[in-house]
Amino acid sequence: MNNLALIVMDNIYELGNSVDKKLMKLNNSKSFIIDTKSYRFNNGEGKFKIFESIKNRDIYILSDVGNYSLTYKMHGQNVIIGPDEHFQDIKRCISALSGYAKSINIVMPLLYQSRQDERNSLESLDCSLALHELENLGVKKIITFDVHDKGVFNSVVNLSIENYYPTNLFLPSILKNKDSNFLVVAPDMGAMQRARFFADTLKCNLGVFYKRRDLTCVVDGKNPIIEHVYLGEDVSGKNVIVVDDMIATGTSILEVAKMLHKKKASNIYLVSTFSLFTDGIQSFEETFKNKIFDKLYTTNLSYIPEKIKQKEWIEVVDSSLCLANIINHKDI
Repeated sequence: MNNLALIVMDNIYELGNSVDKKLMKLNNSKSFIIDTKSYRFNNGEGKFKIFESIKNRDIYILSDVGNYSLTYKMHGQNVIIGPDEHFQDIKRCISALSGYAKSINIVMPLLYQSRQDERNSLESLDCSLALHELENLGVKKIITFDVHDKGVFNSVVNLSIENYYPTNLFLPSILKNKDSNFLVVAPDMGAMQRARFFADTLKCNLGVFYKRRDLTCVVDGKNPIIEHVYLGEDVSGKNVIVVDDMIATGTSILEVAKMLHKKKASNIYLVSTFSLFTDGIQSFEETFKNKIFDKLYTTNLSYIPEKIKQKEWIEVVDSSLCLANIINHKDI
């Protein structure tokens, strides 16, 4: 581990520092974080600078491309740093490292552009394009979590991509002081693999909702859902765990929760690796107040505002030890 060094981008400062502390404890070592800084000029352009030697070191760049809490001044106006700019900062960091580091690895829990992982007709193929860029820049490995569709990994040949499911992070919290009699439910066909992993771990059955969509129109980039059709065993009296990769507005997962409630589920627990909350907080408040679901379990792998973390209906599980173990194991 002597060659290990962490670059913690501003967008993942809290989690990155927690990972560093766990690594220090695991290895009885001093901090692995090296001194760096990301700059912004007032026209919006940027640069990245490293202030200490990284020669022959295995570098791990930690970045949360979903963080929307950071801003910068451009032409006198406050501008939120979005995913595109976070990704550009990663590339700036790589360019500063190139030719000096022994290896360059990226810890990107929320994989950049993972929602645009396939192309229909004349659409852009953003996730694949981003992976190709990182491969061409000499990145050795990407560590990520709960990717929307792992098929996008097939677009690159010489880039190692390790995808982890945070199932074991959630289970202690869900199982604590709760009876068994579980049933895992996937909110759509795309969530079946991660839901199956949950069900296998709990040794329980699995159900799924089929989303029937209106293919004649597009709203906010998607065909609107007409109906959720449930396929699986009776949910009556069951402790149902609804598992998905991410929550944007929460409309879909809350609709599933309401249908399970109508079907007489005993308790309903929502699980999401990434809770982006692009909108819909009030809907979660109202649905919880109406006793439709019992708790939303999510991770700190991507940014969640502090005021949301304090809500009664959410429990954010810490992933820092998990990440530290992943990094630690890979460098033994």
